[in-house]
Amino acid sequence: MHPARLKLIQIGAVAGVAVAAAVAFWLLFTSQHFFDLKIYISAEKWWLDGHELYDFAQPDALQGALYFTYPPFAAMLMLPLGLLPLGVAQTLITVGTVAAVALTTWWLIVPLADRQGWPRWTAVGIAIPLVVLIEPTRATLSFGQINMWLAVLVVADLLVLLPRGSRFAGVGIGIATAIKLTPGLFIVYLLVSRRYRAAAVAAGTTAGVTLLAALISPSSSRDFWFSAILDPSRVGRYDYTANQSLMGLLSRLMLPEQADRRLWLLIAAAVLAFGMWRAAVAGRSGDEVAGLALTGLTAGLISPISWLHHLYWFVPALVAVLGAAVVARGRRRVALFALLIGGYAITVLGVDTLVDWGSELRPTRDAGEFLVRNAFTLLSLLLLVLLPIRRPSNHTEIAPE
Repeated sequence: MHPARLKLIQIGAVAGVAVAAAVAFWLLFTSQHFFDLKIYISAEKWWLDGHELYDFAQPDALQGALYFTYPPFAAMLMLPLGLLPLGVAQTLITVGTVAAVALTTWWLIVPLADRQGWPRWTAVGIAIPLVVLIEPTRATLSFGQINMWLAVLVVADLLVLLPRGSRFAGVGIGIATAIKLTPGLFIVYLLVSRRYRAAAVAAGTTAGVTLLAALISPSSSRDFWFSAILDPSRVGRYDYTANQSLMGLLSRLMLPEQADRRLWLLIAAAVLAFGMWRAAVAGRSGDEVAGLALTGLTAGLISPISWLHHLYWFVPALVAVLGAAVVARGRRRVALFALLIGGYAITVLGVDTLVDWGSELRPTRDAGEFLVRNAFTLLSLLLLVLLPIRRPSNHTEIAPE
């Protein structure tokens, strides 16, 4: 085929996907009017006015009160939000989120495109609108959340710095953990995959910036680490459909009773052990995308609350499935493409966009509702078991034993 004609086809493919994704985004998007961003801004203004940060409570009709739930180091990074006009803050966080999606997608897709001989810009140009379309990204944009910036820190460490042997590998994970505790599981991933230096750098970075925050604001640090972090009521109700963790699944299943914490701990411990074993296999085999995905999915499952916007980790998981599918043969290839298409469809349709589950204590009524209300939790478990692990040396995949 003539190069000029091929280029036109590639441009047409990118444009077609972008237009289709934009239309679907417009149809599926539910505006939350930057709800979480406004909480950040109000809390920072309260702090700047001389009040104790973790005494901030904003009345809320659904949950009684809403609080600032991030560690003090995160509050210091967000301090400019208390000084900026709302419109400027909304623009910055929206543009920053889209830029973070583009950057992480580049890091994920380019190595796969290079292995398969696909044009880089065409592959990335098709992938970015598809990533923006999924419900975790839509929720991130709608609420004005910061989680994509944390994803940039983690992905940069594992897919850029670590493969290059950089002495700074681990810094991003360390900072992300100091901002929000959940990324700390990636430090465990570095340990179990035997990247001890990067794990030490990550742990040291977390400890260092956390100590710095304590020196700058000792009262806020004391309030967070000895009080606020121990109060589960500050983060929201476990039973909300938007909470796609194991605790969320159990809470919805057991209503009107409280979920049995001992049962949750037992299941979460088993999922943690299995997920980190598979992540360790991926890391030791050199498949950083699978290791990244398995660790992120495990973190989302075992955390007491994993809101929709926390679940970016479906993206590297589906990229890993795509990478395995294009080199597979026969029925295995069909099965992997079915997993890829089905998994992507679930992430687009989501669990909270098409159905208004309300805010009342609503027990799971039947098997169909169980599947729909826990779609992301169940997909995470499925991917934890079935995600293929690639050996870069021969492009084969390791199935779970």
